[in-house]
Amino acid sequence: MVVALGCGGRVARAPMPAPAPRAHAEVGVASWYGVPHHGKQTASGETYDMNSLTAAHRTLPFGTRVRVVNLKNSRSVEVRINDRGPFVAGRIIDLSRAAARSLGMPGTAKVRLEILSTQAAPQEDLFAVEVGTFADRSRAERMRRQLARRYGAAVSVPTQGKPVLWRVLVGRTGSESEAQSLARRIRREDGDVKRTSIVRLDSP
Repeated sequence: MVVALGCGGRVARAPMPAPAPRAHAEVGVASWYGVPHHGKQTASGETYDMNSLTAAHRTLPFGTRVRVVNLKNSRSVEVRINDRGPFVAGRIIDLSRAAARSLGMPGTAKVRLEILSTQAAPQEDLFAVEVGTFADRSRAERMRRQLARRYGAAVSVPTQGKPVLWRVLVGRTGSESEAQSLARRIRREDGDVKRTSIVRLDSP
């Protein structure tokens, strides 16, 4: 299985653009990334340019255009999703340095995301539940084996920034709602899992 990773994943085919409803909105914490990721490969296969208006998101298809509004100062910027992340719990989008500067956010900020357009994927949508991110690969493998015995499909995949982190993903489902159901079941049944998030699996 090929899983696209933030800041240096494997290449996924670029889908054709298609319109999307503007009604979808998401509110949460935004962060940004620059050096040392500048010039490295993103999860979509593009080279990351911290001076371009791009961003990383866990589930939106590559090529999706999103308006990001800083709820503190009302400044907004339009970005294109070309990477996966952020990998910090509680954050919903990871902006390029240029996008963060447009929003006037030196660090993190509470934002609202508005989808302007998305892209139709040439292959089926696949989602998984991220149950943990570890600096220690052996800990990630122990959790992967434990959850695989109970829930079936489970993988541990590395990010390619520095330091390398190991993400444990459980499940492989064709709908985000099914992944949400699995996430609720895991939180209910497994005391070792404190937080979960839904991620899109991008395959060529």
